[in-house]
Amino acid sequence: MVGSDMWNLPLAAGMMTHAFTWLMKFLKPVAIVALVVYLQIRFPQIWAWLGLARLEELGKKIAGGRSLSVFLVGLSLFMVRGAGALILGVPLPHYHDEFSYLLAADTFAHGRLTNPPHPMWVHFETFHVIWRPTYMSMYPPGQGLILALGEVLGNPWIGQLLASALMCAAVCWMLQGWIPSRWALLGGVLVVARLGLLSYFTNGYWSACLPAVGGALILGALPRIQHGARRLDAAIMAIGLSILANTRPYEGFLLGLGVAIALLAWMLGKNGPPVQVSLARIVLPLVLMLALLATWTGYYYYRVTGSPFRMTYDVNREMYAMGRYFIWQKPWPQKTYHHAKMQAQYERELREATEYKTLRGFIRRGRGKLYYFWQVYLVPPLPFVLIALPCAARDRRLRVPWMIGGIFVIGLAVEVWFLPHYFAPATALLYLFLMQCMRHLRWFRWRERPVGLAFVRAVCVVYVATVLLRMGMAVAHVHPEKEWQHGDLGRAAIVQELDALPGKDVVLVKYAPDFDLDREWVFNGADIDGSKIVWARDMGPEKNQELLDYYRGRKFWMVEADGEARLEPYGDGR
Repeated sequence: MVGSDMWNLPLAAGMMTHAFTWLMKFLKPVAIVALVVYLQIRFPQIWAWLGLARLEELGKKIAGGRSLSVFLVGLSLFMVRGAGALILGVPLPHYHDEFSYLLAADTFAHGRLTNPPHPMWVHFETFHVIWRPTYMSMYPPGQGLILALGEVLGNPWIGQLLASALMCAAVCWMLQGWIPSRWALLGGVLVVARLGLLSYFTNGYWSACLPAVGGALILGALPRIQHGARRLDAAIMAIGLSILANTRPYEGFLLGLGVAIALLAWMLGKNGPPVQVSLARIVLPLVLMLALLATWTGYYYYRVTGSPFRMTYDVNREMYAMGRYFIWQKPWPQKTYHHAKMQAQYERELREATEYKTLRGFIRRGRGKLYYFWQVYLVPPLPFVLIALPCAARDRRLRVPWMIGGIFVIGLAVEVWFLPHYFAPATALLYLFLMQCMRHLRWFRWRERPVGLAFVRAVCVVYVATVLLRMGMAVAHVHPEKEWQHGDLGRAAIVQELDALPGKDVVLVKYAPDFDLDREWVFNGADIDGSKIVWARDMGPEKNQELLDYYRGRKFWMVEADGEARLEPYGDGR
């Protein structure tokens, strides 16, 4: 018993230290916001002295031009983050998913929809890639297409930067459909400040920005259709649905379901248009545009998997996975793997999926989902405005968005795994709630003093100033931002070293026992045999001989993926 208490003592101390650290991280922005509020109340002219009143008036003037506002929001992200890339360089891929998206991008940039299977594919086997009936990323094609555009322009990340600019502009456009233009512009600025500049949405190759664009388009089209029943708005909604179907199909379905319910309820309700107007201006253009876009998507899957109704995702998961994505699904049968690292990854998935089916596991992983969501979307002091959430929840104008958001969150809850970009289709919805909270707070007065207005101003100023400070520190290398680090630098160093040598190479990779399961070095481009560097798994001398025979004339190297990752010639150095 004594021994047990002694063992728990350091554990309890560690938990208290962790809790204290998080408390201080929370209290620091609270204190700063409180100070800014106090200064505004104590010295009413300070807003003008600092030039912020003039900036606020400029924002109102810009917001008067709705199209101009949308354009400037997108342009500001592109220019500011692009300038940062000129100084710091572009991000490098780090995780499985990013390399898979880059494979799709390289395939499209080569003018192909997919690639022929490779005879040595077992040596190149990796995560989130299919090898039969064709060689391709398992993910829907949307993210690969935007990255391919960037590759054609010089670097795949240019495509990601364009997608991020579109995301910020689309959120501003969506907000204009629900709230006054000046608040929509503010929402767009806040999206630029966090998701656009300092999150992995932009500083990586994940499919996050495009789903946010698709979600913003359908959410922004809904009130516009209800206001004017224009064919253009119906077509925009169809484009948004297609973007979601080709980036995050399940989460896109959840968001689209809520929007469809709201649209049908309006069309069939007493305030809806006549039936002939609904059919001619809404249903017909929506169906025609969706049919056209769905035809292309079906053709893509036909070329890749052999069936227009079979997604590459299904092919990959059925081949490799044992754990499944939804709480009600039974696991797939035990599978045999060619490589220990892949077996460890999919066994971990199975354990997590099994745990999620228990009440304890559901609660524990639910807390994890909320934590990941909060870390990306609600960085302090922005969530402070949620103190007005009860007022926003009673707002009749937000009944439809709350219904849509409720369906979306319930759908996310039944998924076993969660990363912040799973929520990306509802990004614009979240900012609508935040802006509406700010609008309610703005009118709060205490002792005839505009405390609510001062609070909203303080939150926005501290939020944007913090982002600008962190950007400046990253550029000055004073305190490099985690989000701005350039991916897997160990793998990149090997690429740089081999690129400086003449001839072509094959790198055989073996992994240290403690190597992160979410990282992977064995990834190749669309044209494996034409690549300067071919990455393969170490399968032992006998199996490796197959590659030596296949790639006669190439230099072979061995590398152990760990902290140092030194290249060593393999065998006789052929």
